[in-house]
Amino acid sequence: MTTTLIKNALIVTMNPERDVLHGNILIVNDRIKSIGANEAFADRVIDAKGQVVIPGLIQTHIHLCQAIFRGQADDLELLDWLKMRIWPLEGAHDPDSLYLSALLGIGELFCSGTTAIIDMETVHHTASAFEAIEKAGIRAISGKCMMDWGGEVPASLMENTDASIQESVDLLERWHGKCDGRLSYAFNPRFAVSCTENLLKQVGELSRRYGVKVHSHASENQGEIAVVERERKMRNIVYFDHLGLANDDLILAHCIWLNDDEMRILRERRVKVAHCPSSNLKLASGISKIPEMIDQGVGVSIGADGAPCNNNMDPFIEMRLAALIQKPIHGPTVMPAQTVFELATLGGADAMGLQQEIGSLEPGKKADLAMVDLRKLHTTPIEKTNIYGQLVYQAKASDVSLTMVDGRIVYENGTLTTIDEDEVIRDANRMIGRFYQRAGI
Repeated sequence: MTTTLIKNALIVTMNPERDVLHGNILIVNDRIKSIGANEAFADRVIDAKGQVVIPGLIQTHIHLCQAIFRGQADDLELLDWLKMRIWPLEGAHDPDSLYLSALLGIGELFCSGTTAIIDMETVHHTASAFEAIEKAGIRAISGKCMMDWGGEVPASLMENTDASIQESVDLLERWHGKCDGRLSYAFNPRFAVSCTENLLKQVGELSRRYGVKVHSHASENQGEIAVVERERKMRNIVYFDHLGLANDDLILAHCIWLNDDEMRILRERRVKVAHCPSSNLKLASGISKIPEMIDQGVGVSIGADGAPCNNNMDPFIEMRLAALIQKPIHGPTVMPAQTVFELATLGGADAMGLQQEIGSLEPGKKADLAMVDLRKLHTTPIEKTNIYGQLVYQAKASDVSLTMVDGRIVYENGTLTTIDEDEVIRDANRMIGRFYQRAGI
């Protein structure tokens, strides 16, 4: 048994009462034992005076496979971004490069207080990403990308339908539930544009059979929607519903261009939406109707998307933008800071199906948390200030001083404890040239 006591902290619990407390958190093994003023004996005591302890931030749309492509696909719209840069680069991955890319991404996520993700890998070598996830210690739902359709998909990514299904099932049976449940598998059909109807139908059936999530993209770009309408004779969300995929196990990234019928389907089928504001702005895709979704009871969470369409995986940037981009449209009171912080914690836990385990700091829940140091010029004054406003509008990833997953410290005071940061940076810089040669771009 290992015990950790974090004392003298300002604790943003995100419990049902939204209590913000001054006190201590006692952690035993991988769970929170108690929250309060009493001190206790512990193997490790951390003095958090002047700092805020928050639930670990949860990002529900990430591409770890793309972390190594940061800065390699700037200033393009979605379909050109995919066809000209990302698909050729993803097709150039080998097991070593995918492992490295995953570690690079996870390292950045830990430094920003992110403790859990929903991740979409590329078509090949997904076992290497799971090995990196296992080693580094992040909580993740991940899976191989599935692509069996499309005239412009490169040969390096195009799959046979049956082979794609079989490899996905093999990965699921190997990795789902591993590391005492810290790792989970999801089926990841990329989007309707690159998947046959046969594949999508089988994904729905397998999701129900195994009780796992489906993670995809939808309605991100008007060109994408036009392709789906031309080939499938329906709009994206209607098409997913037609195939039986629209349910509370479906997580859809973006969902920008929706009509009233599609919004109704999201609400009635309890589909989860991953909002990625930086990516949507950089690719000029648009601004998602998040306030309307929240008002209608659609489950919304936040993600940074992939490094080459952002170019950060910083949840503090995403929270700030999620709030600010809606205010010129709807007025200054829309998307208040507390609501946005809920999307990045409780909303993420809901999307992952882990509401009883993560998303808030409560006795019995997993010890997934972050410490944020607000003793900085840009976060002062601390007193008499709305803590949610400080976290959403003022704080930065660089203010995170500690990140913990399953009671294990994975980042502390500028140092990653499960990843060799210098080695990852050195190898990533050395490897990027190989991608250009293999990808032929």
